[in-house]
Amino acid sequence: MLIAIQLIAGILLLCFGAEYLVRGSVRVALTLGVSPLMIGLTLVAAATSAPELVVSLTAALKGLDDISAGNVVGSNICNVALILGLTALISPMPVKRALLRFDIPVLLIATLIFWGIGAGCGTIGRLGGALLLGGMIAYIVRSVLLARRGADVDVEEVESQPVRGVLGWLLCIAMIAGGTAGLISGGNLLIEGAVSVGKLLGISDAVIALTVVAVGTSLPELATSVMAAIRKQQDIAIGNVIGSNLFNILSIMGITPLVKPVYSGGISGMDWGMLLLTTGLLVPIALSKKGCSRLWGAVLLGIYCIYTVMLACGQR
Repeated sequence: MLIAIQLIAGILLLCFGAEYLVRGSVRVALTLGVSPLMIGLTLVAAATSAPELVVSLTAALKGLDDISAGNVVGSNICNVALILGLTALISPMPVKRALLRFDIPVLLIATLIFWGIGAGCGTIGRLGGALLLGGMIAYIVRSVLLARRGADVDVEEVESQPVRGVLGWLLCIAMIAGGTAGLISGGNLLIEGAVSVGKLLGISDAVIALTVVAVGTSLPELATSVMAAIRKQQDIAIGNVIGSNLFNILSIMGITPLVKPVYSGGISGMDWGMLLLTTGLLVPIALSKKGCSRLWGAVLLGIYCIYTVMLACGQR
């Protein structure tokens, strides 16, 4: 019971912490004259991936490298197979050609580089982290330049108002401080609960990270995509998944190794293969005339169920 409370409390704190940190930061940025475009490409784009960043960084600092790397691998698999699959069953999603021309290829390249470093070297060091983080910076710069030229770049709309008055500033500071505290506390609780579950069931940290931790930290993406699908805002739903996966690899696995190199030997060939498969499936989905249809949704969910069963049966 105590472990269950830890996991639930950790997930809730991560979700609410990310929400309020970004709300407060967006209002401050607008007040200081930062454009909605820049906010969308940075603060809002990073909002749903903040839990993964906190968990991976905290796990690495605690020496739990399997959780640090496994969280990113598992979250990216979960985002495509579980979240995109479930969202497509609710509301089929056409895929814009702009995503196929640039964003999906960039995600494929980033995934291959991540796999090459993680599986090939067994450790994601500071050089690898710098390479991935540099890719994220280049991606943001490219998006800003294209948007200024009037090119078709999808940026989630920023719904916020500038700060007004002393009470407004105090509220924003409280939101940012509370959100940061929630993220840190939630990350610690989730990791402690996940490790306890692993020890109780005799399952490795890597498997726990690929399942419990990955799904837990992907709840913001799940909520965002499902609500977007219900409201028939399919562009936000699929864009959220692609953007989050890019952020997970380029930023989280860019920042974390710069602080402390991450050993990735606990991630098996099956896990890397599933990451490559689910990411690669975005190409035929995007090329399909119907986009991410209910049939594709069922296929993706089926893949995730099979993968989860394989993890549970293997119990490595």
